[in-house]
Amino acid sequence: MSTQTLNPTAYGKLLAKVLPHAIKDEGEYDRFVSEAGRLMGRGEHDLTPEETSLLEVMSILIEEYDRKHYELLPSEPHQMLAFLMEQRGLEAAALTPILGSKSRVSDVLEGKHPLRKVETQKLADFFHVSFDLLI
Repeated sequence: MSTQTLNPTAYGKLLAKVLPHAIKDEGEYDRFVSEAGRLMGRGEHDLTPEETSLLEVMSILIEEYDRKHYELLPSEPHQMLAFLMEQRGLEAAALTPILGSKSRVSDVLEGKHPLRKVETQKLADFFHVSFDLLI
């Protein structure tokens, strides 16, 4: 995230709407994942600084819940990518701005072509996950 000043009023309204807190059950988890997916679906450059900050907080909470409740077995990058998309309710088209074309998205998701390093970093940033998760 770039260094931008948050508007306390706007950020407070977002916080009041989402009420971020430690996730305790699947219902809360699903709600957070849905809200994060909604924000990510708008695109990183179309979010306000307050929305970006909220997304970062929610990503940390989701990641912590995942770490405690789901053992992630090693998988192929294209399988992990498909999982991340499914968890966030995203369609393949959401990756076109990152990977450059529909055919490239299709090839990557089908495991026909590996991700390039720069694509891996962009996807890690987009999904707010570790680079290593996609290699």
